[in-house]
Amino acid sequence: MIKTKQILDEKDKRLRQKSHDVTFPLDQRYINFINDSIEMLTLSQIDEEAKKYNLRPGMGLSAIQIGINKRIFVIVLEIEEGKFENYIFINPKIISHSEELIYVDGGEGCLSINRETEGIVPRYARLNVEFYDMDGNKKTLRLREELSVAFQHEYDHLNGILFIDRIDKNDPYKNANLMRAI
Repeated sequence: MIKTKQILDEKDKRLRQKSHDVTFPLDQRYINFINDSIEMLTLSQIDEEAKKYNLRPGMGLSAIQIGINKRIFVIVLEIEEGKFENYIFINPKIISHSEELIYVDGGEGCLSINRETEGIVPRYARLNVEFYDMDGNKKTLRLREELSVAFQHEYDHLNGILFIDRIDKNDPYKNANLMRAI
């Protein structure tokens, strides 16, 4: 399992690098990252397990956040109490997006940012994405709402962008009235 101390802090310059495409078959290091991320993200969303392992709650992790400069990220979405869906995105691309913009009402968080942040991050409400699974098969998926936000957040990591970069420094709640809160 990935430990909190393994996750790079926002001050680490590696988080600002663009990640490189993955080649298949997957290297064992990347398979380990995927499996360890799923375990850590799942446990982090279960209160007693998060306390037991000293984990901050999180639903997504990009490989670059633990120093692997590859275009891979994992999202673990709790679909109902104690039931999770795992999403593994390798070499992802955004094919199209909605016009509608949304933002997370309570603000976005990031396992690499260990401080309170204020402001909204405009995100597309819906996305059509293309990616590869662990066996190298090309897939497409339509993402909505919370999953769409999580995808965009992690996708930004692959391009060296942190969510705080998307908050207007002069007006952290700029255009909130033009977007829908989720």
